[in-house]
Amino acid sequence: MDAKRVLFITQEINPYLSESEVATICRDLPHGIQELGREIRTFLPKYGCINERRCQLHEVIRLSGMNLIIDDTDHPLIIKVASIQSARMQVYFIDNDDFFYRNATVFDENEEGFVNNDERAIFYVRGVFETIKKLRWIPDVIHCHGWLTALAPLYLKRMYADDPCFSRTKVIYSIYGKTFQSAFANDLKKKLKQDGATDNDMKLITTPDFVSLTKLAIQFSDAVILGAPEVDPEIVAHISKIQRRFLPYQLPENYISVYNEFYDLVMNSK
Repeated sequence: MDAKRVLFITQEINPYLSESEVATICRDLPHGIQELGREIRTFLPKYGCINERRCQLHEVIRLSGMNLIIDDTDHPLIIKVASIQSARMQVYFIDNDDFFYRNATVFDENEEGFVNNDERAIFYVRGVFETIKKLRWIPDVIHCHGWLTALAPLYLKRMYADDPCFSRTKVIYSIYGKTFQSAFANDLKKKLKQDGATDNDMKLITTPDFVSLTKLAIQFSDAVILGAPEVDPEIVAHISKIQRRFLPYQLPENYISVYNEFYDLVMNSK
């Protein structure tokens, strides 16, 4: 039997970014899942603070060269790759000079979110899906980590719903405790509708803030995991309300094996 494929879409990975809850999990989890016999691919934005020479990134020419249109503007998609040698694991990077040139990730030095974080999130998510199609590597499960990936379930289930590459792919969204105060741009709905979202899809985005984006991710996910011991109670209540397949927070010493079993449950669900 062929090994099941798990695609990790994340906001942070150590050692390319400093240690955090998300960065540590997204370093250890793909490695552990790979060791358990799964095929994996892992994606990360190529933030300007990631040193290409030190981290030994190189561009994958055959995957680069596509333009993605966001709000009527073309943005070149550049794909880079590097390896975490100790884990025998490759990481693909989504890059673009318009979105990822800053020497920072998603916040400035005052912990304020960048005004174009909405378009960065759209570009990142679409870039991952288009790259996966070019790779002809179709995942059984997509596991999303961090709020910059919150639009991935919507794009999978709505914008890529008729794409045969993803017809059987399930999506899991991990929720973490770190939020952001500054909301996404108020015209986020317009940009998502330009890509194929419906008015009904947008009902959860009352204000394009952390809670609304997380609710949207939950709505279009097949399953949800609590990646942190403390999560906004409004979000936890929403999970219970819509009755998504759910995995509570797992302690660091055993979460990889539990996640692996959870992937099977999600893949085998109707």
